Amino acid sequence: MSRLVYVLNGPNLNLLGKRQPHIYGHETLADIERDCRALAEDLNLELRFHQSNREYELIDWIHEARETAGGIVINPAAFTHTSVAILDALNTFDAPVIEIHISNVHKREEFRHHSFVSGRADGVIAGFGTQGYQLALRRVAFLMDTKAA
Repeated sequence: MSRLVYVLNGPNLNLLGKRQPHIYGHETLADIERDCRALAEDLNLELRFHQSNREYELIDWIHEARETAGGIVINPAAFTHTSVAILDALNTFDAPVIEIHISNVHKREEFRHHSFVSGRADGVIAGFGTQGYQLALRRVAFLMDTKAA
């Protein structure tokens, strides 16, 4: 099985460190990618790390992952609450999917409590800040290893 994991990030996550630091912290997406790559090396994973403000690009990467990847970690950001299209794309992916959110979405506005993506995710990590990405990578690696055994 492929040790490739796609780490996909949705809209506005390119502004991490600048946008609402009281909610999302001061780390940038580049900081998160650096930490993910260091952990991936320890876990013997290869990463494709992407961010887009465009729904169709996230869908295209999910389709691409169908052919090459052993897992997906996705922070769909605002698309979490709106995108049936991303859910449909993830439903075509036959390997572990971990949904991640930097903030605890359940302590925020009511509309953030519903996730379309959770309907497909093998696990959801929310409220652990940017450290949630590392937790997600550890979990997806564990699920990949379990499936391969």
